[in-house]
Amino acid sequence: MDNTIYKNRRNNLKELLPNNSVLLIPGADLQYRNADSAFPFRQDSSFYYLSGFCEPSSLIAIVNNKDGVKSIIFVPPKDKLKEIWDGHRSGPVGAVDDFLFDKAYDNLQIDKILPDILHGHKEVLYPIGKKKGFDQQVIDWTTAAGSKDRHSKSINIIDATSLIGNMRLIKDEHEINLIRKACDISAEAHIEAMKSVKDGDNEQQIESMYIHEFSKRGARYPAYNPIIAGGENACVLHYVENNQNLKSSDLLLVDAGCEYQMYAADITRTFPVSGKFSEEQLQIYKIVLDAMNAAIDSVKEGNNIMQPQEISEKVITEGLVNIGLLKGDPEELHKSGAYKDFYMHKIGHWLGLDVHDAGDYTEGDEFMTFKPGMITTIEPGIYISSKMDVDDKWKGIGVRIEDDILVTKDGNENLTKKVPSDPNEIESLMS
Repeated sequence: MDNTIYKNRRNNLKELLPNNSVLLIPGADLQYRNADSAFPFRQDSSFYYLSGFCEPSSLIAIVNNKDGVKSIIFVPPKDKLKEIWDGHRSGPVGAVDDFLFDKAYDNLQIDKILPDILHGHKEVLYPIGKKKGFDQQVIDWTTAAGSKDRHSKSINIIDATSLIGNMRLIKDEHEINLIRKACDISAEAHIEAMKSVKDGDNEQQIESMYIHEFSKRGARYPAYNPIIAGGENACVLHYVENNQNLKSSDLLLVDAGCEYQMYAADITRTFPVSGKFSEEQLQIYKIVLDAMNAAIDSVKEGNNIMQPQEISEKVITEGLVNIGLLKGDPEELHKSGAYKDFYMHKIGHWLGLDVHDAGDYTEGDEFMTFKPGMITTIEPGIYISSKMDVDDKWKGIGVRIEDDILVTKDGNENLTKKVPSDPNEIESLMS
C-alpha cells in the first residue's frame, strides 16, 4: 500500500484548516463481545482516511500554523509480550517510517504531550460527539494547555464533522477503484443467491451464502448486517432477524453488500423464491424499477441531490394510482404525501468508508448539487404490510431495488449494474 495517499490527504488540510489550529481525530478502541473476547477490530473511518493505520486507541493531531502542516500520531507502544499474543505493533518508529507521520509518540503519553501541542494555538477542531468520552478529554487537554501561561488566550473548540465529512465526500481514484471492487464482489454474491434460492430455505441460510460469497472473493466482512427478508418481512425496513423459512409464493428482499479494504458496497434486490413473479408482485416491482431508473438518470453533475427523491416519489405515486392502490390526481396526491404510506424513506445516501458515509447534504441553506466523485445509493421501494387497508392480493408485498451510482463528468456510472434488476433477466437467471 502506498501510504503517500494518506500523507497527501493530511497535507491537503492546509487549505481547509483555520490558521493556527490543531485538528484531532481519534481512532477506534477495541470493543468487547463478552468477557475478554473482543470483536474484530475495525478502525474509525475518518482516522483511517487520514492515516491508513489500523491499531486501536490511537490519535492523530494535525497542526496548521506558520510552519505549515505537521502530522503527529499517538499509537500503542511496542510491547514484546502483547505482540506475542495479539500481533505486530508499529510503535512510534513504525508510524513515522511506514506511515509517513512527522512525529509519533506512544499513546500512554497523550495526556502529557498533547497539551503542549495545543498550547499557543487559537482553535482545536475535532468531530464533536462522535466518540464516547472524547469530548471531555478534549476539554481537559485544552484546559491544561491554557493553564501553561496565564496570558494565553482561550482555545476555541470547533466541530470538524463537516470539514472531514465533506473532504471524504469526493472520492479519489484510489477510493473509487476499491468501491468498484466491493460492488463487483457484492453483485456476484447477489447473482449466486438468485441462482440458488429455493422454497423452504431459511433466511439465515441465504445470509450465510452471502457472507461466504463475499469472503471467498476477498471481502471478509459484510459492510452492514444483511437484510434477508422473505414475504412480509420485507415491509420492515431494517429487518435483521433473518430466521424465517421461505415459501415459494414469497418475494425475497435482500439488502447486502460487502466491505472490501475498508470500503462499502450497498445493493438491494428483490426476487421471487419460485423464480417467477406473480401478477401483483410484478406490477409493484415494475413501478419501483421505473422509479429507480428515472432517479438514476437524474444523478448528474449540477443537479440538486433531492431531484432523484422527487422523481421517485412522482413515479411511485403515479404507478400506485394506475393499479388502484391510490385514488385521485397523481400531482395532488404527491403534494399531499399520500405515497408515504407505501414509500416512507429517502431515495439514498452517500457511500464510501461507511455504508452511510460521511458528508453533508446541504451547502448553506440549500441542498447540495451533485459533483464528480460523489457516490450515492439510489433505492426506492414500495412496502404493503398486511395491516394496511388494501385488497388482500397486495398484502405482504415488499419491494426495494438499490444500486450504487458514481457521479462522473459525463453523467454517472452504475457500479452495481452487473446484478440484474430487470424482472425478465431475473426470471431467466433463476430458471
